[in-house]
Amino acid sequence: MSIKEISIPQSNALDLSRFKEMDYYAVENYELPIELMMENAGLQLANLIAHSTEDFKAKILIGIGNGNNGGGGLVAARRLAAWGYNVYLDLFTDINKELPKRQLERAIKFGAQTNVIKEPDIWVDAYLGFSQKLPLRPNLLDTINKANRCNCQRISLDIPTGFLGDPSTPFFQAQKVLTLAAPKKILYHLPDGTEIFIADLGIPKEVYGRFGIEIPPFESSNILKIM
Repeated sequence: MSIKEISIPQSNALDLSRFKEMDYYAVENYELPIELMMENAGLQLANLIAHSTEDFKAKILIGIGNGNNGGGGLVAARRLAAWGYNVYLDLFTDINKELPKRQLERAIKFGAQTNVIKEPDIWVDAYLGFSQKLPLRPNLLDTINKANRCNCQRISLDIPTGFLGDPSTPFFQAQKVLTLAAPKKILYHLPDGTEIFIADLGIPKEVYGRFGIEIPPFESSNILKIM
């Protein structure tokens, strides 16, 4: 998989509230079911993870929450397990919502394991999505601190858990962040050196124009690296 580098200024990014409106508008007006969006997000995450290691023996730990971001992480787990990777799930809370629960059942059938490992080679943050609220629960905060001490690659899906724009607060310190559909202003406040990628979710060009930004050139690559 090739990843194209692209410059996207902060002026062509959306704040989180505006992105939520855009996401909801696309779902409601273009018959894009949440499960399809979840599938697209998880596939792109799996592609980035696979691109980040050439070792099929790498131990990949994916942190899962009970929302759509967790569902995307579970799709990635299923895809990676199907490709032959060693995938483990960190379920920090009960997975009882319909879509994530269904994705969990699929991921386990494909070979993802639910026993948490202490020293993964890659730790993936799909705990919480862009609707997260602070402060983090104590058990999740403890998990985030363990991840940050881990000598491993750290990758976040969409928005790092615990990060709402202030890098002085505890958050999952990802080296790579795969944000979805559109660049988000909040990510420009991440520490220097954080690699930010953006993935295509299949939202049409007309929706981007309606919300005042240009669609990234996904025709050249489904995952773009923001420079």
